[in-house]
Amino acid sequence: MNVSDESSSELGMEDALKADDADVGQKLNSQSNRLWLKPLLLGTGLGFAIAIGGVGAFKHNTNSPQKAVANNPVSSAKPAMTVTIAAVEPASIAQKLNTTGTVAASDLIPVLPQSNGLQIRQIPENIKEGAFVKKGQVLAVLDDSILQTQIIQAKADVQSKQADVESKQADVASKLATVSANQAIVKQRQADLAQAKARLEEAQKNFQRYQQLAASGAISQQELDTRSFTVKTATEAVRVAEENVRSAQANVGSSQANISIAEANVNKAQADVRSSAAKVGQLQTQLGQTLVLAPVSGIIAEKLARVGDVTGIPPQTQVGNVIGGTQKLFSIIRDRKLELQAKVPEIQLSLVKVGATVEVSSDMNRLVKLEGRVREIEPMVNDQRREAIVKIDLPATNLLKPGMFARAAITTNNAMGMTVPQKAVQPQPDGSVVVFMLSGEDIVRAQKVELGEPINGNRVEIKSGLKIGDRVVVRGAGYLKDGDKVLISPEG
Repeated sequence: MNVSDESSSELGMEDALKADDADVGQKLNSQSNRLWLKPLLLGTGLGFAIAIGGVGAFKHNTNSPQKAVANNPVSSAKPAMTVTIAAVEPASIAQKLNTTGTVAASDLIPVLPQSNGLQIRQIPENIKEGAFVKKGQVLAVLDDSILQTQIIQAKADVQSKQADVESKQADVASKLATVSANQAIVKQRQADLAQAKARLEEAQKNFQRYQQLAASGAISQQELDTRSFTVKTATEAVRVAEENVRSAQANVGSSQANISIAEANVNKAQADVRSSAAKVGQLQTQLGQTLVLAPVSGIIAEKLARVGDVTGIPPQTQVGNVIGGTQKLFSIIRDRKLELQAKVPEIQLSLVKVGATVEVSSDMNRLVKLEGRVREIEPMVNDQRREAIVKIDLPATNLLKPGMFARAAITTNNAMGMTVPQKAVQPQPDGSVVVFMLSGEDIVRAQKVELGEPINGNRVEIKSGLKIGDRVVVRGAGYLKDGDKVLISPEG
């Protein structure tokens, strides 16, 4: 704000104060016959007078230095750019052990038929290797012609009874709404009662005050009788409000009793549904002997069954797929869970801990950037390669499949290092990296640094070139050169 703006502001303030003073004068003239208000108004006028005097003194004191500033032009040059700064901070930085391995199924589940000697009549078209199946999904049909009609009828009965349940639940909801409405009425009646009591209390106080005035002869008996009647009216209003509250509360109790009856009807209808569903379950158990169902959710890794095969009699090429005398029809990767079986040299095995985080990537697919976790370290070390297998749990993904090659960076430990904001780092044409350090109060100089690992997405490790506590430019760093003068923004 310049001097003229401040003068205008101060004149406006004086006008406002004068207007307030004029209002006070008018109040004094209009109420001069009320002697008990004179001390109060006198104090008010004195306060305004003091305020006006303070404004005048403020104007006198502020004009002089402002004029002095106006007469003395700024001699220092403006800084080149406003920037934000940040200090080099210590941080715990993870150390990595780089290795490679093969993707494999974490838990491979075999699928066996429940009955042997039955021909496979159908395999759904979507049941193939690599397809995702849900637990209980039909993989193959051995014989589905016996119980289908009975199951359809039983399911229709379940749906009918379920509709009855929904109807009775709707009745419960309706009665709950009635309870809520009655409870709202109770609250409203209680509010009316509170208001009536407040009016009664006010009427009683007024009556007591008027009794004193009547005793001193200040008011007539008629006025006192009027106040007495007001008290009686307010008392009756309180009684009526209390009766309304009791009536509303009784309605709530009645509607809550109706809810209990409706809920009992729902319970009975649900029992009928359970009875019908039990019949369906019984029929489905019998039908289950003719269906091959997925025991878990996951990815089909192997499809060994073919239409026309007879369970328990595997083709000659599948003799090795017989488990416990029963032919394996499929194998499923449970819950899509994959693992990376990474190879770790014996001399580095002590660095790996169960539960350590692992960054997984692939040379064949740059989109693979996953975070796994060490689940198990196999106790046996290969006596020829002197390597052990470290099993790393992988998150669910469609980017990796069993048998693929992948890279792993296993976190071994944490060490203290230095970090700066990512925006402070400026790549150079010669391949080097610099940051701009604050030298003194407002000069920056370019400092080459050696970068480490990214930290939390917005910071980066500095291996050398800085020390803890150094101040570096963050916002605006891309527009600076060595030796520039800057203005530090308080936002940083």
